[in-house]
Amino acid sequence: MGDIGVGFGYLMKGQRWVAGHGRWFGFGLLPGLVTLLLYAAVLVGLSYGGDDLTTWATPFADDWSSPWQGLFRGFLVVLLFALVLFLAVIAFTAVTLLVGQPFYESLSEAVDRAEGGEVPESGLPLWRELWISARDSLRILARVALYGVLLFAAGFIPVVGQTVVPAIGFCVSGFFLTEELVAVALQRRRIDLKARLALLRGRRMLTLGFGVPLTLAFLIPVVAIFLMPGAVAGATLMARDLIEPERELGPVPAPGDGTVPAPDATLALGKTAWPPAPGQEPQTPPRF
Repeated sequence: MGDIGVGFGYLMKGQRWVAGHGRWFGFGLLPGLVTLLLYAAVLVGLSYGGDDLTTWATPFADDWSSPWQGLFRGFLVVLLFALVLFLAVIAFTAVTLLVGQPFYESLSEAVDRAEGGEVPESGLPLWRELWISARDSLRILARVALYGVLLFAAGFIPVVGQTVVPAIGFCVSGFFLTEELVAVALQRRRIDLKARLALLRGRRMLTLGFGVPLTLAFLIPVVAIFLMPGAVAGATLMARDLIEPERELGPVPAPGDGTVPAPDATLALGKTAWPPAPGQEPQTPPRF
């Protein structure tokens, strides 16, 4: 459980870092403001059309007597908003990071530079980095949507649906929110999505300690804009803890999508062979 406190500590350290570097804080606000305007338009549209949507989706309840029809459809509207908010936390981060890719990558590099040691660079052109970020974000959103549907269905279970399911939902959101944020630093180190997920699963409590409080804070309107720069800074600090700096790869991208797994993450996946000694057969590393 100590990792939970460590993860929360990285979140706080990131906020303190940008507070002490006001220029980066100001730059980091711009992408969040643009994204917030887009999301405000979507939520306003949903607030006007939510009742019509549930009425269309539940024709079997047209003949129900009052008050059961209103209670049932009102409950569905609440669940619909909960599902949208569940997806919105991750989607807001993904869209904001995509819109502000140059800003947040520069912020992450500044954190690495301030902390000392090598400042890795992906060596990829901006358009390729944007493509990789968009592709990985869509993959994450697909996972979140799948969990969202399952949790939405589980929400109908009495008692459990109103207690355990929301808690699981916050943990799922926190995990994938953290992945989106550490991707800024780890993608520069040419660590692909599969390897990033392996790293985070290996430090699950650390990941949740960082992501769950941030998820709860992101539910408060406008707060996400002001926390995003510090969240990127904190995720960069945490990424340095997730990998061994001396084992980071160089800036030359591998053929294909421009990213390769980090050595530690690859070992966790059990897909890389150990370099054989002279006269020995190649060996597969053990799975952890």
